[in-house]
Amino acid sequence: MLRRYLAVVFVSLVLGLLVVFQFRTTNQVEQSVPYDRAHELTVELKALAKERAGLEAEVRNLEEKLSRARLGYAQAEEAIKAEVKDASILAGVTPMVGPGVRVLLSNRGATTPQGAIFAVRDEDLLKIVNELRAAGAEVLSINGQRLLSTSEIRLAGAYINVNLRRITPPYEIIAIGDPVALRSSLEIKGGLVETLRDWGIDVTVETKDRVIVPAYQGPFRYQYARPVRGPA
Repeated sequence: MLRRYLAVVFVSLVLGLLVVFQFRTTNQVEQSVPYDRAHELTVELKALAKERAGLEAEVRNLEEKLSRARLGYAQAEEAIKAEVKDASILAGVTPMVGPGVRVLLSNRGATTPQGAIFAVRDEDLLKIVNELRAAGAEVLSINGQRLLSTSEIRLAGAYINVNLRRITPPYEIIAIGDPVALRSSLEIKGGLVETLRDWGIDVTVETKDRVIVPAYQGPFRYQYARPVRGPA
């Protein structure tokens, strides 16, 4: 009887110890789970914060590069516009204004004592243009026709052609440059203007603070010439 009682007490004691052990283990597990999850979330939060900081830095870097690209594009555009403007001026397709001279030649009353009529010839106009260029004229026109390096001044029947356009007297030559130097080159004693006047041709040379030379309106044709690519 005593032995059975001791056995029951022993079994009860063991069961009690097992219950207590189970309770403590469960309590520890329940307490450890929230701590591990919080730690895990903290690590993830730090990782996300670091990733966000990296993305923000990348965005700032890209915005800076975009700003530099836009600035570079604007500078390149301005440079191209300046080159186009310079090329247009050199090509003669831009109207020009500045100080210069106005030369007017007329056939009226141009007679010799023998009664022969003298008229302005194409070579007379060409000589005046050459004198003005030698004196520093930068831009010239004859009767509104802009003169380029390829412009012709030649007789065509009873008329004079400039840029393949017929011009008629009076002939007006406009030149932009130093007005004093241009006029002096023409009116030098024994020079071209004096000779033309001696022949009975009316020649007037006026200095101007402002004259306008129109743009070239003709075609540009290169049928045979081609730009050289690479070493010549």
